[in-house]
Amino acid sequence: MSPACSGTSEHPFLCSICLEVLTDPVTTPCGHNFCKTCISTHWDTSTTTAPGESCLDCGVSYCETHLEPHLTLFCLSDQTRVCLMCSFLEHRSHQLVPLGEYLFEEKKVYLQQMIQKRREKLEEIRESVRIRKEAADRGKAEGVEMFIALMELVRRGLKELMKTMEEQQEAEEREAQGLIKELEEEISELMKRSSEVEQLSHSEDHLLQHFCSLKAPPATKDWTERLQQFAVDVTLDPLTANPYLVLSDDGKQVYCSDVWKNLPDNPKRFSKYINVLGKQNFSSGRFYFEVQVKGKTDWDLGVVKESINRKEYIAATPKNGLWTVALRDGNVYKACEDPPVILHLKCVPEKVGVFVDYEEGVVSFYDVDAATLIYSFTHSGINQGACFFITNCLHNNCLRNFEVHS
Repeated sequence: MSPACSGTSEHPFLCSICLEVLTDPVTTPCGHNFCKTCISTHWDTSTTTAPGESCLDCGVSYCETHLEPHLTLFCLSDQTRVCLMCSFLEHRSHQLVPLGEYLFEEKKVYLQQMIQKRREKLEEIRESVRIRKEAADRGKAEGVEMFIALMELVRRGLKELMKTMEEQQEAEEREAQGLIKELEEEISELMKRSSEVEQLSHSEDHLLQHFCSLKAPPATKDWTERLQQFAVDVTLDPLTANPYLVLSDDGKQVYCSDVWKNLPDNPKRFSKYINVLGKQNFSSGRFYFEVQVKGKTDWDLGVVKESINRKEYIAATPKNGLWTVALRDGNVYKACEDPPVILHLKCVPEKVGVFVDYEEGVVSFYDVDAATLIYSFTHSGINQGACFFITNCLHNNCLRNFEVHS
């Protein structure tokens, strides 16, 4: 044995495993000596993951069958690495390829599998993006469609509002033009009479001749006469009257007493306020009635919705379904708005006319004798429910012998 090959052993005739004199010695290709039984037993019991059996002295790997270094081939039939001698013996009829080529192909297959998985993942992502884009496009389309529909709804609403306002304006203008025409005719007639008086002032005989035609003033057209065509017969409803109130047999007068009458508390009756409603209610068209308030110091009158709360205290405002005017302390007039509107009247009304126009949503109050407007609730919303006549009487300074006229 060459001395150069035994540098790792203490003695060329000693086994590196059992440390005894070699028995049935074998030499590995790397030049180290072992007992054949020792080296075989070691290889059989070794748990190393090296590609073949190894020398205990230098660690070189060998084919475990032929102790050949460099496992350069791969058996495709047995799926294992082999040496060149294996290719001529045990694996001579098997399909063998160079180990490097096999490792290359194996790596190539592995990489192709990885590429395929990445491509599949990429396709999944692209499909997800496509689905989300389609959903976003649908959302945008639906949003645009909804916005267009909303714009069309607003446009139609605006058109209808403008039409209603124009019709109302035209109606008001026609009414005003009618009044203007009547006043112009009256002015013309008065100017004509004034001219005649001026001429007669220069001739006593002429004056005497025409005295009969001038002794009576010309009859002017009272615009309140227009309202009379809508006059209705209103009577007070005893089922709604507060127990302090006393109604006349014909339902045209109401008196506030100091005695609380023991009356059935039906749903129609006012419990908190000293009020009474008219029997008649109206839900369309126009109607007009008059109320005698001469000599009274405190009162409320007007119209209310049929659904008004009659058992609790509520503010007298249009929001709560009441359209009324009121007198307090004999000289303070107010329209019961929110907040109240103080009214400055030139004269004290003795008879108040109440006019309701459902189509226009107007509730107006007039001084009948002075033929002047006291106050108007416009855009009142009264056309949303039935309307009743109402009067309010304050117990400490009540409205007595309250009369209703058609």
